[in-house]
Amino acid sequence: QVQLVESGGGLVQAGGSLRVSCVGSGGTFRLGAGWFRQAPGKEREFVAHINWNDGSAWYGDSAKGRFTIARDNAKNTMYLQMNRLKPEDTGVYYCAVYRGSGSVTYSSSYDSWGQGTQVTVSS
Repeated sequence: QVQLVESGGGLVQAGGSLRVSCVGSGGTFRLGAGWFRQAPGKEREFVAHINWNDGSAWYGDSAKGRFTIARDNAKNTMYLQMNRLKPEDTGVYYCAVYRGSGSVTYSSSYDSWGQGTQVTVSS
């Protein structure tokens, strides 16, 4: 089973950009992978999903038009480029591997979760 490690989080001002990465080791991303985030006191929220074979992507409403998900097959790495960040984007960002069934927007459809990387957007 692949192990995932996120990196690239940090503190950024509103309107700024940040790119977070998710590196897989010991396995592959199989059919696809996704990014979720969780703010304090809130449930884990779907951000984006990518099909590992053809690169097609799905985005949560909060990410559409501002975030871009991408993958590098050779590096076994997934990225999330976040632009025009807002304070409400603050949270821990997690990557996970899609199981292959169920909605890509449900966290229960994923496994092999990383430990998360903190993103904080100041106003």
